Amino acid sequence: MAYYDLYDSALGPIFIGGSERGLHRIAFQSEDFDLPALVRALEEDAGEAAGLDREGARPAHMALASYFAGASGDFDLPLAPRGTRFQQRVWKRLLSLAAGKTKSYGSLARAIRQPGAARAVGAAVGRNPLMVVVPCHRVVSTDGGLGGYLSGLDRKRWLLAHEQRWA
Repeated sequence: MAYYDLYDSALGPIFIGGSERGLHRIAFQSEDFDLPALVRALEEDAGEAAGLDREGARPAHMALASYFAGASGDFDLPLAPRGTRFQQRVWKRLLSLAAGKTKSYGSLARAIRQPGAARAVGAAVGRNPLMVVVPCHRVVSTDGGLGGYLSGLDRKRWLLAHEQRWA
């Protein structure tokens, strides 16, 4: 059975959803936060029914608590995001971005050997189902602007400043 829980972070509640295979979803609560929709998406990703389970989510709780306390920007958690092969490549590359540092969409496209695919990379980054853990907040525009962030630019600014304090 898949599991989900909420983690109360410095930036508001975070939905955590996973299964035996690993984490499928981590999402900040937002204005359009719809818990039943997140649970349905988790069930689709995991291919099984999901239930509220704090014990199953405990490793993610502990890792997020460590991150928000400033201990580390690296997460040692099993991940199982669902996406296209291209999205998977982009998300895997995001895991190599160091805490406190940023990369542009274009440089990320070059890093995956698709130099003309900055917009496609941006779309894949925007569909990242594992906020914070897969650090899409570390990707910015070529001109140094923040670009976008599904959970809001205020959260992106906060995450980047938080990481720069201890990176």
